[in-house]
Amino acid sequence: MLLAEDDMAISDPLARALRREGYDVEVTSEGEAALGSLITGGFDLLVLDLGLPDMDGLEVCRRLRLDGNRVPVLVLTARADEVDTVVGLDAGADDYVTKPFRLAELLARVRALLRRAPEAWSEPVAGAEDAGVRIDVESRRAWLDGEELHLTAKEFDLLRVLVRETGRVVTREQLMREVWETTWWSSTKTLDMHISWLRRKLGDDASDPRFITTVRGVGFRFERG
Repeated sequence: MLLAEDDMAISDPLARALRREGYDVEVTSEGEAALGSLITGGFDLLVLDLGLPDMDGLEVCRRLRLDGNRVPVLVLTARADEVDTVVGLDAGADDYVTKPFRLAELLARVRALLRRAPEAWSEPVAGAEDAGVRIDVESRRAWLDGEELHLTAKEFDLLRVLVRETGRVVTREQLMREVWETTWWSSTKTLDMHISWLRRKLGDDASDPRFITTVRGVGFRFERG
């Protein structure tokens, strides 16, 4: 994984902790260098500080997604207010941890983002294809009416869970368990935000949905075509 953090008091112990967990970690202190490394290297996760000296972390996210790079991004931020959180997720971040953070929490978020087990997923059912949505689990790509969707890692995982269960209600608890960490400690506000971003990319209207229907108090259902 790539760690982009300019504060050595954070990057050095964090890199050591990640390596103790068995991860290969490369560290950089600048946004431009991070973008260059992600172009040339095969990283499976970017841990990204928003306050880099040469480029705002949100701009790093935006440029990654504009280039079609779907590497999962875990943001480290000291700006915990909701506006920054929403903007960060909209820019392409998949999750965030606020400073100061507990190492156990950060490692849990890392494990959740790195959890990739395509063999555990069944193929999309015909109803989703009929609705115009197609996903490829191995390449982690999705299309709507023949046009590729540019989804973040979390958005893709949400879509494939919902598509897998087309026509059936998926509870909030199941989505949090399968897409995030099973021991998730917080509210489901993050889930609601990701559903909102996914709907927007699908061109879906929550008040008159074509794809994702909210089942109040329970969860969500992906509609058959």
